[in-house]
Amino acid sequence: MIAMVTVFAVTVLFSCESNFKEVQRINSVAFSPSGEADHVDLKYTDSGKIKAILVSPKMLDYSNAKYPFTEFPKGVHVTLYDDSQRQSFVDADYAITYARTDIIDLQGNVRITSSDGKLLQTEQLYYDQKNEWFFTEKHFKYTDEAGGYLEGPGVDFSRDFKVFNMQQSRGEVTKLE
Repeated sequence: MIAMVTVFAVTVLFSCESNFKEVQRINSVAFSPSGEADHVDLKYTDSGKIKAILVSPKMLDYSNAKYPFTEFPKGVHVTLYDDSQRQSFVDADYAITYARTDIIDLQGNVRITSSDGKLLQTEQLYYDQKNEWFFTEKHFKYTDEAGGYLEGPGVDFSRDFKVFNMQQSRGEVTKLE
């Protein structure tokens, strides 16, 4: 009789453990994208003019998340057009855009090349789409069209490089004639 009670108790315990793990699995939410695309080529237009072209090998859409975002895990190449249709380029190994804040986080070998030959390089750079403003706390290097440069930790600047604020920097500026 004791052996039968022991077998019954062990069976109940194992079946409870199995059910408990199943309940845990049901209640867990899988964090997966609601959409996925390969070889993305997006064109952003305003009033019939192309403002930007984004090219990426992979895009993951998490618009179903509590805080929606879109991820570009294999990098991005963005061509930006100003009002005169001059092109500037943004490249990064990884990017993520946050829908509610309109902030883009660019990471890994970030490079911005302007139409007039300016170049900014850093490991991470944020872009505020509403204010058309870039910023980072990471080390940066900025090279102008004449070959002068500035570098240091932390910088913020306007999309057209006309306003440029540095926290601490050093460099060599070449005067244009």
